[in-house]
Amino acid sequence: METSTEGAAADGGGSAPVTAPVADEYPAGAGGAAAGGEAAEPAAAPARARASLSPSRASDFMQCPLLYRFRVIDRLPEKPSAAATKGTLVHAVLERLFDAPAAERTAPRAKSLIPGQWDRLRESRPEVVELFADDPEGERLAAWLGEAEQLVERWFGLEDPTRLEPAERELFVEAELESGLRLRGIIDRVDVAPTGEVRIVDYKTGKAPRPEYAEGALFQMKFYALVVWRLKGVVPRRLQLVYLGSGDVLTYDPLLADLERVERKLLALWEAIRQATETGEWRPRPTKLCGWCDHRAHCPEFGGTPPPYPLPLRAAEGDAAGAVPR
Repeated sequence: METSTEGAAADGGGSAPVTAPVADEYPAGAGGAAAGGEAAEPAAAPARARASLSPSRASDFMQCPLLYRFRVIDRLPEKPSAAATKGTLVHAVLERLFDAPAAERTAPRAKSLIPGQWDRLRESRPEVVELFADDPEGERLAAWLGEAEQLVERWFGLEDPTRLEPAERELFVEAELESGLRLRGIIDRVDVAPTGEVRIVDYKTGKAPRPEYAEGALFQMKFYALVVWRLKGVVPRRLQLVYLGSGDVLTYDPLLADLERVERKLLALWEAIRQATETGEWRPRPTKLCGWCDHRAHCPEFGGTPPPYPLPLRAAEGDAAGAVPR
């Protein structure tokens, strides 16, 4: 699970990821801080920086390089989103449901987990309380929790949890490519058939994308499939996106050639990120998704000014003394 969005910026339509950056997503040699809440890495010690990339951050850069900078390098704060928080809540409920014996995995039981998971979410992420700060009577919160219940209930019409025994849930995966780039992320669910075939499943609380956006929706899944292949030497048999917002299931059976293409794409993407990191040239790419961006006040496209660049810039060609170590 990397993101969960709804509405016009819904999951499959090229939405802006909303989770915090995964740690250590600076190109090797860039220096600076590790993202994702870890302690900042001093700019004077660039040799310790690691090259790693998650699906969300890859999507950020493809959507808008400046968004990647704001999230990963500047680490600008973002307000909690009601849609994204709802997605986090629903994911937690579906994960916890599999703690119960198969016969007890019913819709009423799943819905009964929502209040407790909401309490846990507020404890682990106190900032989400801000979403309902202006709701003293709790009416909006009740409606929001009701929407979460509807999403959970809809899942039972798409999959039968009494017949599923996931091999993994919320599985953190990480693999290092020959180039040294590490790919990492969290897979919602991994199913393994008795014959050994692997299915990767991801829950989306938004609506299924239109056909022209299907390839973009599958990018995250192919990313995960690539990591699994590099880790286990096994190409997943099926990639499955479960869209709770619209009640659709999108599946794709990848081939080895698909994963090799994704790997080449990610290597090229990382080289572009490295170049931008060294030069400080992070160009905005305006799209309809700008309306959901928290950083318009800092974006030149909206008359804003980015914060001072916190990393050392590559010196002019031939000036080796100022070059960023690699």
